[in-house]
Amino acid sequence: MRAALIQFDVDLGRAPEKSRALAAARVHEAADAGAELVMLPELWLHGAFDPEPWQDGAEPADGETARLMRQTAMDCGVVLHAGSIAERAPDGRIYNDSLVFDARGELLSSYRKIHRFGFDKGEAAVMSPGGRLVTFDLPGPDGVPVSTAGLATCYDVRFPEMYRGLLDAGVQTLLQVAAWPARRVEHWRTLLRARAIEDQIFVLACSAVGTQAGIDMAGHSLVIDPWGDILAEGGEGEQIVHVEFDPGLVSTIREGFPVLKDRRL
Repeated sequence: MRAALIQFDVDLGRAPEKSRALAAARVHEAADAGAELVMLPELWLHGAFDPEPWQDGAEPADGETARLMRQTAMDCGVVLHAGSIAERAPDGRIYNDSLVFDARGELLSSYRKIHRFGFDKGEAAVMSPGGRLVTFDLPGPDGVPVSTAGLATCYDVRFPEMYRGLLDAGVQTLLQVAAWPARRVEHWRTLLRARAIEDQIFVLACSAVGTQAGIDMAGHSLVIDPWGDILAEGGEGEQIVHVEFDPGLVSTIREGFPVLKDRRL
C-alpha cells in the first residue's frame, strides 16, 4: 500500500478557508504522486497549543472542514486520514477528533483523543476526553480490506496500555497524528518505535511542522514496520513523506517471532 504523510505547517495567522484549501491541495499532490492512503497532522487547522481559537473555531463533526475533506477524498480516490479537528459536540463540549474517509467519501472512522496534554492546562483543561478505542477495516485501492487499523493521537503514545488494547482489538496498522514539540523529538521517535516493536504492528505517524504559540513543532513523521525498522522519516520542514508498505508483513513477523503468544498479563 502506498501512503503519504503530509507535514503541514499549522499557521494560525492564516485564514481558515486558506488553510483548508491548502490542505486539500496537499492531498491532491500526494494522490497525484500515487498515494492510496494520505494523512494530515493533528489540529492542522485549529492549532494544538493555543486554546483560545478552539472556542470560536470548533466545528461539528460534519462541519465545513469535514465536508471539504470528504470531497477531497472522493476527488482524489484515496483513503484520507484528515488529521484532527477541534470538534464541538451537540452538548457544547469540545473534543480533539480525528476523521478518516474512504475513496467514496464515507466516514470510515472517527476517534476522540483519550489522553489530553497539558497537565490541567491547555488541551487538558479545555477539551473533553474521548472514551473508547477505535478500530476499522483499512481498504486497499480496490476497496477490499488489507489491514485492521487503529487510531491514536499525539500524547496517547506515552500510554502503552492503550496500544495493548488496540492490539487485543485486532489492530495491525496504527495511524497516529500529532503536533509534537521539537524539543522532545527523540521521545517521539523512541516511543513510536517501542509501540511498533512491542505490539508487532505498522505505525504511520504524521506530525505537524512550523511554530505554534511559540513552540517549534518536530516534524519527523515516521513509518515504522512491525520489526521496529524505520521505513520513512520526514525532516523538520513542510514536505510529503511517501512510503510503500506491505500490511501482510505483520502476520509474517508475528508467526516468525511469536513473542505475543508469551503474554501473561
